[in-house]
Amino acid sequence: MKENPYNRQITRSPNHQMLNHFKTWIKTITFYEILVGMKATLTHLLHYKPITLQYPHEKRTLPDTYRGMLALLRYDDGTEKCVGCDLCEAACPSRVIKVISAEVPDEPTKRFAKEYYMDMTRCLFCGLCVQACPVDALGMTREYEWAVYDKRQLLLNKPQLLAIGDRAFPVREKKLELQHPNVAFFNVAFKHLPPKVS
Repeated sequence: MKENPYNRQITRSPNHQMLNHFKTWIKTITFYEILVGMKATLTHLLHYKPITLQYPHEKRTLPDTYRGMLALLRYDDGTEKCVGCDLCEAACPSRVIKVISAEVPDEPTKRFAKEYYMDMTRCLFCGLCVQACPVDALGMTREYEWAVYDKRQLLLNKPQLLAIGDRAFPVREKKLELQHPNVAFFNVAFKHLPPKVS
């Protein structure tokens, strides 16, 4: 019968065995396995670059598509853009918006938002109300610091929403005088329309 070469035990010299015992003893004393595991941490510690922002004093740059607090907007002459069509209220998936509209006195074809309320505790910041508005009366600002102790402070009314809009959008759109009352085209020159008689 042939002897299997893999079953042979390698005989080592006593000096070699003592050296192996000494190596394991040194690794046990110096916590070698822990040091190997901490290698990544130690290399990061030596080449440390701080990435923490000191929040109240330093603020992160927000992307252009950031959707923050909602605001009502005005024209450059100070009149409100909202025509009280209630499309934002219909588009909102979480029923944040409540609009009570009325007709402009002496102009029965024109409407305006008599009262406008938003419950920001329920808002998803999805932007559907902004997209649904035919006159661009709503805008999403870059404001995100709205932590309050009492959530009733997040029930915003029309003057508060207009103040947010004035603060967030200082450059306002010009109001077109020559347009059909039911069509909302802004900053577009209509050369085919007759001049308005004063």
